[in-house]
Amino acid sequence: MKKFSILFVLVAAIVMSSSCTAQAPKANMTSEVDSLSYAIGLSQTQGLKDHLVMRMNVDTTYLNEFVKGFMESASVNKDDKKKAAYMAGLQIGQQVGVNMVEGVNQEFANMYGDTTKIVNKNNLLAGFIAGVLGKGGKMTMEEAQTYTQTTMERIKTVKIEKDYAENKTAGIKFLDENKVKEGVVTLPSGLQYKIIKEGKGAIPTAESKVKVNYKGTLIDGTEFDSSYSRKEPTTFGVTQVIKGWTEALLLMPVGSKWELYVPEELAYGPADRGTIKPFSALVFEIELLDIEK
Repeated sequence: MKKFSILFVLVAAIVMSSSCTAQAPKANMTSEVDSLSYAIGLSQTQGLKDHLVMRMNVDTTYLNEFVKGFMESASVNKDDKKKAAYMAGLQIGQQVGVNMVEGVNQEFANMYGDTTKIVNKNNLLAGFIAGVLGKGGKMTMEEAQTYTQTTMERIKTVKIEKDYAENKTAGIKFLDENKVKEGVVTLPSGLQYKIIKEGKGAIPTAESKVKVNYKGTLIDGTEFDSSYSRKEPTTFGVTQVIKGWTEALLLMPVGSKWELYVPEELAYGPADRGTIKPFSALVFEIELLDIEK
């Protein structure tokens, strides 16, 4: 059967609810169309009460109030623009005041790592209304979007830096000890490499596409990726990889095999990539097989 509008669903829920009041419409089965209309509504109600309770936080004790609100909304004539605007405000206000607030509070808890950091509901609503009216705002829309993005990113980064401070410290210690080992070259960026095999071929440019074999490990030796294990080289653009790889590839002749020791800021930085946790220094074995045209 075709999916009908939510209006049909809600009407049917009202009809079948034992707690409905006189405000609910009475079914009148005097014709086939009447019966079909009723059947369509009723047949679409499976799971509705669970949805109201579990997704919309409706207490079944107050289903009469649900009916009252529904009938007020459902009775609005499409030409009554004033009433339609009011009812739209009720619907969206409920979504913002409950769902959005709960969502933001969860985001705050994740960002700050502190459940006492909760949204200022009054300010959220004030900002929402200023945006709808397009006047009286303390920020422009562009300023609000930029502030939201940059501030949330900063908060997340601060928390990650705190949570993974030991990771960063371990990486710095590893690189400090590694740079004095025989054959290890340290570049101004902090990237370190050791030549295992010196190639004699051409050196890639930033525009090159290269074919390589590689293996990547954490500083404790845990392997997280390997083309050798897949028994198939991989091809990519020189600038389509982490900064540490790009810098090394721009120095490597084809036929070379190097071991790279990559500081976290030239790898994935604060990103959590599963096995590779934030601020992880990484070790790669890279074999440059060819430059593809």
